[in-house]
Amino acid sequence: MNEKILNISIRIADQPRMALRIPASQEEVVRRAEANINELWRKWSAMAEFKDKSSAEILAMVTFRFAQLYFSAEEASVRADKTLESLERSLDRIIHNLPDTAD
Repeated sequence: MNEKILNISIRIADQPRMALRIPASQEEVVRRAEANINELWRKWSAMAEFKDKSSAEILAMVTFRFAQLYFSAEEASVRADKTLESLERSLDRIIHNLPDTAD
């Protein structure tokens, strides 16, 4: 059965709303992304140290930060996969070297 497709709109920062067509299973992720981007954009827009930055510059900084977080998470995932693969190989060696106790 095909997954239901939703027509939704999101607003990022002070940009016009964007229409999106997404699988229903992705709505929560999309809404969380929208909310987190907007929260960081609002926080940074209100900071005195960024008062000289335009809205677009702050949005670019937010974009960069989320990309940084994404690639850091991706690297951590690759390291975890390698660790799990190594553990699996070690466990396989241990299991295969045990004497057969079945009658």
